[in-house]
Amino acid sequence: MKHEITLHVNGDEYPIAVDPWRTLNEVLREDLNLTGTKFGCGSGDCGACTVLVEGRSVNSCLTLAVEMDGREITTVEGLAPSGERLHPIQEAFVERGAIQCGFCTPGMELSALHLLEKNPKPTEAEIRSAISGNLCRCTGYNKIVEAVADAAGRMKPKK
Repeated sequence: MKHEITLHVNGDEYPIAVDPWRTLNEVLREDLNLTGTKFGCGSGDCGACTVLVEGRSVNSCLTLAVEMDGREITTVEGLAPSGERLHPIQEAFVERGAIQCGFCTPGMELSALHLLEKNPKPTEAEIRSAISGNLCRCTGYNKIVEAVADAAGRMKPKK
């Protein structure tokens, strides 16, 4: 039996009926067409499916959609909702060459946002720890770490 829930994603409200076993990743990608959130391993090991739920980093492949009823969710599409200007994290990723194939990028950027909202001036070790749940096969991580450090300088601390 489907459950009626309301997802609050990137500032928009989505009333939706979902089967109780469907993951947040499936609903975001298949029902809401928010395909920036990737499906990688399906076991929470790669971080490609990372989203923020009420500011907390979550693997959407391990999270049931019904558990997200009424909660605030941010996907990579929410970083630059107007599409006119990139978020400072996205700007830094582009300028630092931290994007190659791009598959890991949405999860990396959301993990970076989670870190920088908690810690606006992280050390390199703190950055590496924050992205440790996100696997990248292309960049070797150095450019990603540099991009997160650069983004820290670009972002205005929340008051």
